[in-house]
Amino acid sequence: MVPNGLCLRLRHCGFVRKDIQKVVWLYDPVELSSGETEELQRIKWHRKQLLDDIQKLKDEIEDVFAQIDCFEMTEESRMAQKEKELCIGRKKFNMDPVKGIQYLIEHKLLTSNAQDIARFLYKGEGLNKTAIGTYLGERDPINLQVLQAFVDCHEFANLNLVQALRQFLWSFRLPGEAQKIDRMMETFATRYCLCNPGVFQSTDTCYVLSFSIIMLNTSLHNPNVRDKPPFERFVSMNRGINAGSDLPEDQLRVRGRGLASPVNDGQPERAPLS
Repeated sequence: MVPNGLCLRLRHCGFVRKDIQKVVWLYDPVELSSGETEELQRIKWHRKQLLDDIQKLKDEIEDVFAQIDCFEMTEESRMAQKEKELCIGRKKFNMDPVKGIQYLIEHKLLTSNAQDIARFLYKGEGLNKTAIGTYLGERDPINLQVLQAFVDCHEFANLNLVQALRQFLWSFRLPGEAQKIDRMMETFATRYCLCNPGVFQSTDTCYVLSFSIIMLNTSLHNPNVRDKPPFERFVSMNRGINAGSDLPEDQLRVRGRGLASPVNDGQPERAPLS
């Protein structure tokens, strides 16, 4: 019931009877039946459950975002650690190629697969060219497999022999031992003939000429060699290498085309065959 004092004050303020009845209804609503009361309680209960579910969902979303932030920080940390280990591996490789490759494999930055190692050497990021040549020149089975895969990374199609040699020798530095150079040039010759069928009658021809070009290049630009071989001597040295016959003279005119040897500061040593 509405207090009598409230009704008197409403009339005093000019409220008519109809307005007072509205206030009375708001203040003292109609009494609900037991069924309606139960329904109202059920609605209130569902409303509370819905609000609880909404809050739980908000909490779960906040938790997910927190986990994402944590994962991103962990991933960044993992990538930074990986980059650090890769840098260490490159430095180890430049000091000792075999130990460097072993370190990279142990830290799962490389696999022991020959193709994987060859691609790493072919990209050469941060690697010493001399160290690459040292590793490729070893005769252990894995090194021979890597050498083959490394040469296969090169594309020599439509290149003359000097152009192909220049590209090949730019990716590493030849070791000093003749046996190592021999293995490398034999592998190179096989790849070159595969990319350029018909240029030479056999891979042996390509191999002999390639080796001769490198020796000529070395002789011409070694200050300790006073007797520089003339073109005629170079031609004479390579007579009959094409399955018993001579190569066309244009294939032997390699002077002036030049080879470039890589150095480890990134600047080439130009060695023209002149």
